[in-house]
Amino acid sequence: MWIRRYDRDYSRRKFLEQAARGTLAAGVLAPLWPTIEAHGEITKAYPDELLSIEDYTKGKISAGTEITAANVEHVKDLLDPIRYDQIRDNGRKLKVVATTKEIMRLSPWEYIEATLRNRGQAKFDADGNVWTLDGKPWIGGHPFPNGTTALEIFAGLTLSWGRHDTSTYAIKEYDLENEGRVNYQYEALWCEMAPVGRVVLEPMPYMPGREDKLRYQSIIFPWPESVRGSAFLNIWPYDQRKFPELYGYLPTFKRVRALPTNQRFEPLIPGSDLYLSDAWAAGDPFLTWGEYKIVRTGPALAGLSSNWVSDDPNWERGVHGGPRGESYWDTAVELVPETVTIEAKPVAYPRAPVSRKEVTFDLRTMLPIGMVSFDRQGQLFRSFDGAFSLYEGGGKSVMDGQHPYWSWTHVHACNVQTNHITRLQQVRKISGGYQSRANDPDAYDKYLTQTAMLRHGG
Repeated sequence: MWIRRYDRDYSRRKFLEQAARGTLAAGVLAPLWPTIEAHGEITKAYPDELLSIEDYTKGKISAGTEITAANVEHVKDLLDPIRYDQIRDNGRKLKVVATTKEIMRLSPWEYIEATLRNRGQAKFDADGNVWTLDGKPWIGGHPFPNGTTALEIFAGLTLSWGRHDTSTYAIKEYDLENEGRVNYQYEALWCEMAPVGRVVLEPMPYMPGREDKLRYQSIIFPWPESVRGSAFLNIWPYDQRKFPELYGYLPTFKRVRALPTNQRFEPLIPGSDLYLSDAWAAGDPFLTWGEYKIVRTGPALAGLSSNWVSDDPNWERGVHGGPRGESYWDTAVELVPETVTIEAKPVAYPRAPVSRKEVTFDLRTMLPIGMVSFDRQGQLFRSFDGAFSLYEGGGKSVMDGQHPYWSWTHVHACNVQTNHITRLQQVRKISGGYQSRANDPDAYDKYLTQTAMLRHGG
């Protein structure tokens, strides 16, 4: 009889010890990032039972099968409580695919290269902001890829959401009420640009004169007619103690207005259950939240590959589940060998309806794979779960320079107290000719100024 040296109990003990200490050391058999640097993949850092859903569940679930109400109990410990309830009680399903082992398939190529190149060059100052060792704004990639604390991981996420220098997402949104009916539909263009930490677009790593800014981000609504021309613009200071500037253009008033910037827990449009605070599970400056702590480590299920719909010309995907069969996107998930769940509280928002949030990260890339928030009484309130992919498959691909495009593909934002769901999907093109694109050198002038808001709203 062959006895495994590193069985499931070995991994579990390691994860429990980490959570108890409140610090991290990624990798079970070997340190993760030295393994990635040496091999470009993760196999030597984890035992078999963390690299295969079939091994993990002892053959009960394998790649190619679906997780449904009939078998979800076998993976309950790999799901957040809201996804588990949706599968058990509301017809949600998840297709299982093999675990991705090559690190370059899990984020934009240049972002991973910069993470490796710049590892060890980041520090916090006395105020909690991230700088290089010589006191300059961050220079690109994740500043703490082998982060050991909750704050390091959250800071890295906030510094770069989409992991491209510019990201322009053509989005279709569907807002469902508690009986599973789509009440509202919207099309929107979301654009974000990094003036610091740039790794593709010149000038690098900073745009001269904008080193005091972290991010420019806008959203423009070309459809339906009720919101056509509406636009919002966020300008983020690099100092994470400060709120972004928020501007809005509403066609009714024909001018741009400054809006209250700390009201980040309300939808921008009727029917939506998506807040500014939700973006990438880090929609607020990270120093306006606090009391960061590690609450769990261990494996999880997440949508990280095989989620681009190559056989649809507009990348649109199917739906299923719920009372009318249209509550949830079709989603592929895989076993993530090691994740960390971090709790944070909204210390700068005294009127926030949220008392705390828990965000789960894939420790291989520090990518957020899900968020659950709690109301002021500590009850489950909302969830935010997304899926990602390289945009290649079926003999087709969408290129981002020399490499296939990597990005998010779809998102669910769910309010479990009202049973409302907002579904988003990234598509190729929406009304007005707006298209998804990464690293557009003209994105700032096109979408990220007050003049651009007026132009698109006219």
